Amino acid sequence: MHAIYCAGGGKIKEEKKEKNKETEIVVRTDRCTIKQVETKEPRLSKVKGFFKAMSYLMYHTLYGSVLRYFKSVNRRARLSIKLWYMKRETLEHIESLIKVFKLVVLPASLIYVCANFYFFGENTLDSMFLGILIFFYSNFLPDIPSIYRRKKSYGDIRVTDKDLSWEKKYALLLFAPLFIGIFFCGIRLKWKITETFHNFKSLTIYVAFLFLLSFFAFGDFPISIGDITEILSLPFYGLIGYLTHLRVDKMHKWVRL
Repeated sequence: MHAIYCAGGGKIKEEKKEKNKETEIVVRTDRCTIKQVETKEPRLSKVKGFFKAMSYLMYHTLYGSVLRYFKSVNRRARLSIKLWYMKRETLEHIESLIKVFKLVVLPASLIYVCANFYFFGENTLDSMFLGILIFFYSNFLPDIPSIYRRKKSYGDIRVTDKDLSWEKKYALLLFAPLFIGIFFCGIRLKWKITETFHNFKSLTIYVAFLFLLSFFAFGDFPISIGDITEILSLPFYGLIGYLTHLRVDKMHKWVRL
């Protein structure tokens, strides 16, 4: 913005505003003072643009990866799930996942790291990044063992309704990546379950499992308060991710974000 002032202080002329400048030039003459003020584009808009671009990239990366996974599983396991249904389910889960991450998980993670560093002098970045990975993983976990799921038989004597023992059943949930790897390697287990893992019993077992893993990973004796916060962090991330999945599937309508 350019403005010309006379010696008496009167304003003579204003010129058109120019952006992306941050200098101020003042030239004094015998009769007039020419003042040039040039402002810079607000940095806040650039920060917002950066986070918007990151959110867009995260959304499309997750959507493409998850959809490719379920299409591959559907083809290999011969589940005959319609493509439009897979796309709809993936879209709903990804949208809810990104929303919860931005509104809950990311702010809580920053508070967690800063509070531990300020009060206990401990660097908890490792547990934070591991927890964020567990959050994303837990959001899809209830559907991962679906390759071993079968429908109940209704009076068909050729099909038995006998379910797996609870040890094998929850091994599919707790060690799902291992069984998925076995599946993609071409090894076909004859395990079939009717359990969907879309319930709070499965959630409780999974959170307890994460607590044990977290205890062995971060529990250094003697255990300090900082260690306790790290031990509890992984179950917290897993709980939020699992509940996000249940909310989308509307298995428990009283769960609200």
